[in-house]
Amino acid sequence: MSAKADSLKTIFLALGANFAIFVAKLVAALITGSGSMAAEAVHSLADCGNQVLLLIGMRQARRAASPDHPLGYGMVVYFWSFLVALLLFSIGGMFSIYEGIHKLEVHEPLRWPWLAIGVLVFGIVAESFSMWGCLREVNKARGNRSLWRWFRDSRQSELIVVFGEDLAALLGLVFALAAVLATMLSGNLVYDATGSIAIGVLLCVVAVFVAREVASLLVGQSAEPELHAALAEFVRAQPDVEHLFNLITLQLGPDLMVATKAKMRGEQSGSELIAAINRVEAAMKARFPEIRWSFFEPDVAD
Repeated sequence: MSAKADSLKTIFLALGANFAIFVAKLVAALITGSGSMAAEAVHSLADCGNQVLLLIGMRQARRAASPDHPLGYGMVVYFWSFLVALLLFSIGGMFSIYEGIHKLEVHEPLRWPWLAIGVLVFGIVAESFSMWGCLREVNKARGNRSLWRWFRDSRQSELIVVFGEDLAALLGLVFALAAVLATMLSGNLVYDATGSIAIGVLLCVVAVFVAREVASLLVGQSAEPELHAALAEFVRAQPDVEHLFNLITLQLGPDLMVATKAKMRGEQSGSELIAAINRVEAAMKARFPEIRWSFFEPDVAD
């Protein structure tokens, strides 16, 4: 199975890169009057806020279970991840589109274009470093799967969000650089405005894809298919288990709940049956440490 990615390290790396890029973009946008640059500055600021929200979600997810929340607070990270996707759509995407439309109506000259180009090149380098760090963690988690397959199967919502943000940010910077270069070379301000609109559309598309994946987790989703299959195979291989009828998993943030229904071997007394079940559950938790809750039902039929 694939290794668990370090989402916390990825978030801090992205937060540092995005804050540095935001400051540089904001200064360049104020000096040059570039709509694409202003859109990118707002995008980077929104990304910083998004990463802070993810950190809040991960902190809250570690709270202990309570009578009102007997399975813990692990799923709270999905709420914050979904909120980040909405903010990426509304603040990042919609503002960029608005800024582009505004620039089409009000033709403001582009000042100090070389400054904008320098900041965008710096942004591309910094964002590439953040993307490299994110991909290192994604590659640990995805194993031999394609990036698209990992994106669809992953249960680490915070890593999905950071990957989507980094991808959108890097492509957005490339769009902005192309728009500023085209405006500078042609003198036509339409390119700058069009670049802002293109960035907005890109952010909206990425936000929709991220929100779709996180919404599935928010509703309640099983463990990753690879992990679910490995769990079922492990239970079937236990000497105390004669036949596995059903195995249900539920991903609860970093934790996993497993409900098992199986036929145990031999004719056993009550205490022997309890001891056999305890052996199977202990072996499961030792092999799969992400299991926090295990419910085992012995039966003779499904």
